[in-house]
Amino acid sequence: MRPTITAFEHSPDRGQGLARDMPVRWAFEEVGQPYDVRLMSFGAMKQAGHRAIQPFGQIPTYEQGNLALFESGAIVLHIAERHGGLLPPDADARARAIMWMFAALSTVEPPIVERSIALLSERDEPWHAQRLPLVEARIRVRLAELSARLGDADWLDAAFSAGDLLMVQVLRRLGSSGLLAEHPNLAAYVARGEARPAFRRAFAAQKAVFAAL
Repeated sequence: MRPTITAFEHSPDRGQGLARDMPVRWAFEEVGQPYDVRLMSFGAMKQAGHRAIQPFGQIPTYEQGNLALFESGAIVLHIAERHGGLLPPDADARARAIMWMFAALSTVEPPIVERSIALLSERDEPWHAQRLPLVEARIRVRLAELSARLGDADWLDAAFSAGDLLMVQVLRRLGSSGLLAEHPNLAAYVARGEARPAFRRAFAAQKAVFAAL
């Protein structure tokens, strides 16, 4: 039985590969596993049927047989654990890859998402002009720390792993902000991730949904 994931019927990212189903699609492509997609409207995401799987009314979800999962990071980890290609065989290296998955979502991403919210939802607030620089300063701290750790390496810990997949996807959220360009090694790191054939296939699949609207 092929797994089925959910994705936006009308993605707010307008086909830029930033919606939360993107890392899940990318993970499937990296491990060479087929999957099905069920597109959902914003209204359907809030209905009881979907909330029975995703209590917060979000996407993506993952269903295969009796197993139902939510949270993109958890789904990527599940895919990586079931199929070779995203987690190293060595136990210590595997643990470090999982560590970087958590770091991407728990340490690096929060201020980046906060910046997106500030730009999209708080632009008209009287305190927006003062708050945005503070948020961006926190992002700069994280980027400087990550840049120092990456150095001139291609990936975070030797070979590409699920940790890199999530970290690249998180950094892509900075888009044209100019913040990533302050660290050429991080910009090159993201470009390497985006150049992977599996990423390109996943990006094309998500973009096709927007193109069909």
